[in-house]
Amino acid sequence: MDLRGKTALLTGATGGLGAAIAWALAGRDARLVLSSRKPEELEALAAVLPGDGHRTLVCDLAEEGEALRLVAEAGDVDALVANAALPASGRLEGFSQEEIGRALRVNLESPIRMARELVPRLVQRASGQLVFVSSISGKAATARASLYGATKFGLRGFALCLREDLRGTGVGVSVISPGIIRAAGMFADSGAGAPPLIGTGTPEQVAAAVVRAIERNRSEITVAPLRQRALSRIAINAPDLAGRLAGGKATRVADEIAGGQTDKR
Repeated sequence: MDLRGKTALLTGATGGLGAAIAWALAGRDARLVLSSRKPEELEALAAVLPGDGHRTLVCDLAEEGEALRLVAEAGDVDALVANAALPASGRLEGFSQEEIGRALRVNLESPIRMARELVPRLVQRASGQLVFVSSISGKAATARASLYGATKFGLRGFALCLREDLRGTGVGVSVISPGIIRAAGMFADSGAGAPPLIGTGTPEQVAAAVVRAIERNRSEITVAPLRQRALSRIAINAPDLAGRLAGGKATRVADEIAGGQTDKR
């Protein structure tokens, strides 16, 4: 889909990944409906993006019914980039029932509900793209990620299955699966150091992947160095072996991430 003149709804727009995605989409002459929980940051972002016609909608997707309100107020859009997510790293027993509900609603339920509202409109026009930002954690089982992994495995599975349902309709569905991203995401937010020797990606690479997914209707793009992609492939095919290979160092890093994100759930 050619992004020029098209309208894209972007959730989680004021985070590190969200802002990079916004700049990349605006750079392709798309009009943006920017959404997050932070009104001042939304307005500041909209004011500096190239192009015109950008709008902002303040929305907390952790609240019941907000996903449907967001879609209704966004109006006629050509693309959805479901990027908003809550951190959900840590042992399951460390989460309250309320925190579990918030993570499931933001990371999985809201993108599904938004897609449910948009699909009939896009199919009627025989045009559009739904992009879901998952994670390499949606492919590989790791320690301290039972809840986060559940949302990202689920989002990835939903998107790929929905793509099959929409095959031939003119509406595309894409999954973006970032690995470890420097300057944004869970490592940056928690202050944890990335594991050595496996490399990192950048927010700009994730943003470029979103643009490529929309313009070329790519099913899935993993944004990670070769070693991370290789390790995730092992984890998909031999999860128990991958867990043993990861060892205590990976668990210590996971504990560090969880500890640095507890107050952001």
